[in-house]
Amino acid sequence: MKQYVVIGAGRFGSAVAETLARKGKQVLVLDQDEQTVQRMSEIVTEAMQIDVTDPSSLAGLDLGEMDAAVIGIGGNLEASILTTLQLKEMGVKTVVAKAKTKADKKILSRIGADRIVFPERDMGIRVANSLISPTIFDYIQVSPGFGIVETKVPEAIQGQTLVEANIRSRFGIDIVAIHRQAPQLDKNGQSELKATLLIAPEAAEVLGENDNLVIIGEEEKIEKFKSL
Repeated sequence: MKQYVVIGAGRFGSAVAETLARKGKQVLVLDQDEQTVQRMSEIVTEAMQIDVTDPSSLAGLDLGEMDAAVIGIGGNLEASILTTLQLKEMGVKTVVAKAKTKADKKILSRIGADRIVFPERDMGIRVANSLISPTIFDYIQVSPGFGIVETKVPEAIQGQTLVEANIRSRFGIDIVAIHRQAPQLDKNGQSELKATLLIAPEAAEVLGENDNLVIIGEEEKIEKFKSL
């Protein structure tokens, strides 16, 4: 089983640790706040109280066998840099570091971080896109100009199959999933909408008015598709 260590259990680190734990992974959480450690100890495999802003505090821990480490102390660049260096020296396969600026990202990448994340910026982008277009329910920017969007099925293609809609050829985007709200009877015989997720839907799937499409592609092409 893969093993993970999360260093700094603020909002970002806690969310990562809790998600991994819910999926049955072995998770070690390191944080300097006693209450946070107590709370996380009830959720993850193990939680320890150490000064995460002092990389030397990691020296006595055997983290080299960890498959991945997540550094959630983005507010302290010096600590993030030293922690990244130490984790890579220990042999941690993948180090994910939190950053606040592009300058932070450049530095952390150069000293060995395998992946850099911008939690606040990414959430800001997602909220802004949902405000601009009320038909967008979620947005994730994969890279500049390229993203993953969950959006309502345009009225023009409702009732068509995916092959009839011919979305990939017409717009140059890919449908990776359908988030479907379909009516089902509950235990009392009453009709209610129940959500299902169809991953890699077949070409014969009919697009309904209660369906949302999860699309991946260039932002300009997604915008053209939404204007149908």
